[in-house]
Amino acid sequence: MLEFSAEVATARAEGRPIVALESTIITHGMPYPQNLEMAREVEDVIRAEGATPATIAIIAGKIHIGLSSEELEFLAKTDGAAKLSRADLAPALVSGITGATTVAATMIAANLARIPVFATGGIGGVHRGAEQTFDISADLTELAETPVTVVAAGAKAILDIPKTLEVLETKGVPVITYGQNDFPAFWSRESGHPSPLRLDTPADIAAAHQMRRTLGLPGGQLIANPVPQQHEITREIMEPVITQALDEATAQGITAKDVTPFLLSRIFDLTNGASLATNIALVKNNARLAARIAGAPAFRNIAPGQSFT
Repeated sequence: MLEFSAEVATARAEGRPIVALESTIITHGMPYPQNLEMAREVEDVIRAEGATPATIAIIAGKIHIGLSSEELEFLAKTDGAAKLSRADLAPALVSGITGATTVAATMIAANLARIPVFATGGIGGVHRGAEQTFDISADLTELAETPVTVVAAGAKAILDIPKTLEVLETKGVPVITYGQNDFPAFWSRESGHPSPLRLDTPADIAAAHQMRRTLGLPGGQLIANPVPQQHEITREIMEPVITQALDEATAQGITAKDVTPFLLSRIFDLTNGASLATNIALVKNNARLAARIAGAPAFRNIAPGQSFT
């Protein structure tokens, strides 16, 4: 069921570091052509750090681990691509539809492909108002079960961040902020909530991943990587924008998987496009850190095809 791109197959054969990338950010996170430009730029950031990018998507009944330039463009132009999480993955493969992988589905695919490091924008989590809607992302469960290190700019700021952190703690997921003590909030470097853990080097992050394997602990770890300061939109600016977008979503009866794409689109409009520019910058920043983690000593000298987990 796994279809490796030529670039990823070569990296696997030579035992070189690989970084997994999700595809819903392409199909549901940004409009065309910015989505295609962003995807190519993020892949190039990983290559510049000496690692190989592996963008993951579902095409014609196969899990594609790495996409060719033509496949990447096809996905970026596809209207109505399915947004696939853990619950949708198997039926999507059986039906042969085109689908983009969320954080949860990308983690599953990366683990099947023995790729231990994955870069994304921000993880899903506990939505605001979840005490009524029970809207909690499958990303949190996946982090508790699947042994992949996920590099993100924290949880998406549209979420209830304190509740998201609480669920991650309950599920035993290490939440490690890179280089600062405050947990970041996607577009903003600070959420106002302290990070449970902090590490300051890619080598230590990679070693922590391997130490969990040594201890026999299930699941992965979340690495919260603050957006670079020059690209930040502070939470004082973002919070009123997010509140307005959430109110509009509620008024229009938007629920479930449609909530996040709607909110991102409205926030783009309300910030006159600034949110998209920051989104692109933070994804590149996460890809850079993920590549350095994947190339760290804890992941070196592993025979081609040997499991990292």
